[in-house]
Amino acid sequence: MTDVVALAAELLAIHSPSGGEGPAIDFVSRYLLGRGWNVHVQEVSPGRGNVWASRDGGGVTLSTHLDTVPPYIPPRLDGDKLYGRGACDAKGIAAAMLAAADRLVEQGEERVDLLFVVGEEKGSDGARAANHLPATSRFLINGEPTESILASGCKGSMRVTVRTQGREAHSAYPHLGQSAIEPMLRLLPTVHALPLPTDPVLGETTVNIGTIRGGTEANIVPGRCEAELMFRLVSDPAPLRAALETWAAGTATLEWGSYIPAQHFHTVPGFDAHPVSYTSDIPLLGRWGTPLLFGPGSIHVAHTDLEHVAVAELRDSVDTYVSLVRTLLTA
Repeated sequence: MTDVVALAAELLAIHSPSGGEGPAIDFVSRYLLGRGWNVHVQEVSPGRGNVWASRDGGGVTLSTHLDTVPPYIPPRLDGDKLYGRGACDAKGIAAAMLAAADRLVEQGEERVDLLFVVGEEKGSDGARAANHLPATSRFLINGEPTESILASGCKGSMRVTVRTQGREAHSAYPHLGQSAIEPMLRLLPTVHALPLPTDPVLGETTVNIGTIRGGTEANIVPGRCEAELMFRLVSDPAPLRAALETWAAGTATLEWGSYIPAQHFHTVPGFDAHPVSYTSDIPLLGRWGTPLLFGPGSIHVAHTDLEHVAVAELRDSVDTYVSLVRTLLTA
């Protein structure tokens, strides 16, 4: 039987930030080849690629990502918790999926695929590429830290850059210039007064003013300013985009960035479910079957210095993945 904690610790010991996933891809490929899987590495960019492992196909795919955010934090087992970068997002999940697949095969079930992608933390180029593979599965169980509860849906996301234009001048003669920062400071707080959409399952649309940049020196009237906003969406973005255009009119220009739609997921009787506020690769993996989202660990500690997963939860998640696959195969 696969020791999921030891396997997770091995994965955590591999530094694999977005763009540098090669060593983790090599480790997982060797692991699967050594257990008789048909392994295909799909190059996404030089030195890095997605790992797709299959046997009979046509059933359920277990999938998560192998990249992590910086900085690297080495693994350590402290009491009942496994710490390290990727412990819950998402190398611990990858280890649980590998262990679950091992158990299913040992029990004679080979209608399970594994898909490990790169780049989820930075643009999802791996998932975009993986959606061109000839997938045959009917269901996709994607892994993100859902606190071991099926996600009934997840919010989408939309980025927008807000820009104001001024005119530079020497700060001793401010009347000769026009500040780009001052109108931005007046505009940004009012975004919270916009009527943002709601959804009975996913809840409220939220907005975060993530960055603001402007000016060059304290003795120069600033000629340019920009802010980046991130909306967590629960519905069609078109009405919100129209409201933002009206909101910015006459003061700022808008540049639309990345967009991922909100999703409602397949749930399974007998398994608790609740919505989550973050996004995943699921909208980019439409060819891989009806989606579910499940994984051990909490998003609230992901990306932090104290990222961890409880050992008992990690072990229990292997049982849950096996149970979910078997339930879906009878659907």
